[in-house]
Amino acid sequence: YPAMPYTAYAKLTDEDVAALYAYFMQGVQPVDVKPEATALPFPFNLRFSMAAWNLLFLDTKPFQPDAKQSDEWNRGAYLVQGLTHCSTCHTPRNILMAEQQDKNLQGASLGTWFAPDITAATLQGQPHWTRAMLAQYLATGHASNGATAGGPMLEAIDKSFSRMTSEDRQAIASYLLPQDSATAESAPVKRWTPVEGDDTPQAVLSEGAQIYRNNCASCHNLTGQGLNGLPALQNHPVLNKPNADNVAMAVLQGVWPEHGQGMIGFAGELNDHQIAAVTNYVMHDIGHRQVDISEDRVKSLRAGGDASPLMLISRVGMAAAGIVVVLGLLWLRLRRKIKR
Repeated sequence: YPAMPYTAYAKLTDEDVAALYAYFMQGVQPVDVKPEATALPFPFNLRFSMAAWNLLFLDTKPFQPDAKQSDEWNRGAYLVQGLTHCSTCHTPRNILMAEQQDKNLQGASLGTWFAPDITAATLQGQPHWTRAMLAQYLATGHASNGATAGGPMLEAIDKSFSRMTSEDRQAIASYLLPQDSATAESAPVKRWTPVEGDDTPQAVLSEGAQIYRNNCASCHNLTGQGLNGLPALQNHPVLNKPNADNVAMAVLQGVWPEHGQGMIGFAGELNDHQIAAVTNYVMHDIGHRQVDISEDRVKSLRAGGDASPLMLISRVGMAAAGIVVVLGLLWLRLRRKIKR
């Protein structure tokens, strides 16, 4: 809230806003379809509530270039802060759903998928990113450090970033990584990969390991190093996150890029307990991370994530404001009677 990222679009130049308007009016074929009626719950169906939110949090100042930085860096900053609105997903929000500017791009939960920390300090850590890797990832959804896009980021790449010019993708990479400490590694060559690990039945296998062998090993190999050009899970950046939500969401929904190899989802085959078990197996035994996910969390992810407390907060706040107004009116009335 707000769903429309106008807080980022406010940074656009007047020329870009005019260009967008011209495209929508002249380049998009109109359709004669009545839109669904808006059915926002109280108090979000009251327009003045949006005005109050804007008064508190909306910054209408357009983007200002930094004269100390290069033209490429400034172009990247303009795209990240404005048109591509990266902070909309990658910045945590406060209790009223406004972005916490002191935690800009430090990662945030989207209810189901987790948008990771993309600050320079984190990108230069492990797994390591370079500008070339970032540009490659934005163009294809894959990077030579093993990263593969999923969820909302995959949609953003398919429908937006992959359609940008290579110069703009490079500008974004330059802004996110002002210091490029290494050259990009060459992408691994797809080739036949031998099956590794012991695939004989073992009674001591954990439930998660058994589910992995039955559903995942045919593509990701028994020990997670990938198979026949399909993605490796070993050293995959998704296993280096502070929670296991993205792994569980990939198991639930699958990963379906617009082009190339996809991954099926298992929401219809595995229950919440089984998905939690295989997710924890991947995180612990393949990723060597002490990050767990519970069956209850998987249940919440399957249902679309935890409900936001904003509606309750808004209603309680408006009720409190109403009580204050009523008490104020009663006090004024009582004061007038006393004066008489």
